[in-house]
Amino acid sequence: MIETFKEFTFEAAHQLQPYSGLHGHSFQVSVHLVGDPDPVFGWPANLYELEKQIELLRKTIDHTYLNDIEGLAVPSLENVARWIWDRLEPQFPQLDRVAVRRGAQGQAEGTVYSGRALHKAGA
Repeated sequence: MIETFKEFTFEAAHQLQPYSGLHGHSFQVSVHLVGDPDPVFGWPANLYELEKQIELLRKTIDHTYLNDIEGLAVPSLENVARWIWDRLEPQFPQLDRVAVRRGAQGQAEGTVYSGRALHKAGA
């Protein structure tokens, strides 16, 4: 087994009523893949294909108002992580987890989502 990850960032605004008004963040995302290593490249999935899919996601969420994106009416960190998972997992069954964080080093908050248990259970 080997684990590989790809990181990306995006900037977006959101609000979580009744807890916050309109504000924005710099989000950092880490996508982790786990599986048997490819005999030639050593990765568990084609990282060039993963990069293409991540770029499509970035185009959807970068510099946007997250509340307006289908599936993100309540864009908490947890819901953003699951939204990313739901869009990557069909093409990458090796997907193990998605981590989303925001804030400066030492003052950050974040979440880690893995839909593996749900996927195995058929949910």
